[in-house]
Amino acid sequence: MPTEASVAVIGSYAKALVMTADRIPAPGETLIGRDYRGTFGGKGSDMAVQAARLGAGVSYLGVIGDDNHGAEFRALLADEGVDPVGLRVAAGESTGVGFIVKDTAGRNVIVVDPGANNSFSPADVDAAAGALTAADVALAQLEIPLPTALHALTVARAAGVTTILNPAPAVDLRGTDLTSVDVLTPNEHEAKAALGLGPDDATPPAELGRRLLALGPRAVVVTLGEAGALVVTADGDTEVAPVRVAVVDSNGAGDSFNAALAVALGEGRDLPAAARFAGTVAALCCEHWETVPSYQDRATVEAFLAAAAADIKTETTTEASR
Repeated sequence: MPTEASVAVIGSYAKALVMTADRIPAPGETLIGRDYRGTFGGKGSDMAVQAARLGAGVSYLGVIGDDNHGAEFRALLADEGVDPVGLRVAAGESTGVGFIVKDTAGRNVIVVDPGANNSFSPADVDAAAGALTAADVALAQLEIPLPTALHALTVARAAGVTTILNPAPAVDLRGTDLTSVDVLTPNEHEAKAALGLGPDDATPPAELGRRLLALGPRAVVVTLGEAGALVVTADGDTEVAPVRVAVVDSNGAGDSFNAALAVALGEGRDLPAAARFAGTVAALCCEHWETVPSYQDRATVEAFLAAAAADIKTETTTEASR
């Protein structure tokens, strides 16, 4: 078993209010849904839980409201063994909320009211700077203010901590100094948005990655869904093959990937190997519904990897005997 990684998550929490429909509604259309439920959401929350389930020591920095949704989140962190060292409860503010519509093909649309996440400030980061500088990896995303995310990564990187920025939700990053970022992890849509390109732009992922490197990160990992991922550095590109599973629900797979990437880097793997591990973890979560309930623990992931390795060995032996 690798040495335990220490991961600091600079993140968001939003109560997820979820409904299933036969398909995603078109603009102006009303559909009858079913299976309404409330669950845990927010990219920071997802990442913290997944990293903890993979065996990392996880600290959390963020802001929630002083309400029932916030109390549920504090209980979740306690249950998952996540240290809330940088969690501030903002009196008079509401905890973030996300509305999610899923269809039976595993696709989803999401609208989020960030609530108290919007008040997460650089001062909050400074108050918990010790958690950042003591980590192996600092992981941030953009359901919190961009200046706060970048300030946290700057503090972490100055202390020699590896930094990851997941630029989601998608935002135009042109003109933004990303030199505090070791690894930028957009999906293809987010990569285009970061460069000011439209969703139908035909620029290939490798070129998107190279253009993003010009903004300052040391590496870019473009996640490509069913096509796997692409690691782009100044030294070249590395394709990461997809892991084939029966997809039930893709919601939260990106957060799962980023958390697993942080854990793998914190354990000392190089970036392509870390991306391969992260792709496996993210694929496994797609076999189940929701985000937090779908996230697998380390034992499950290692068992899957061992079975896959055994299958490859068997296939190789069979081919050699022909």
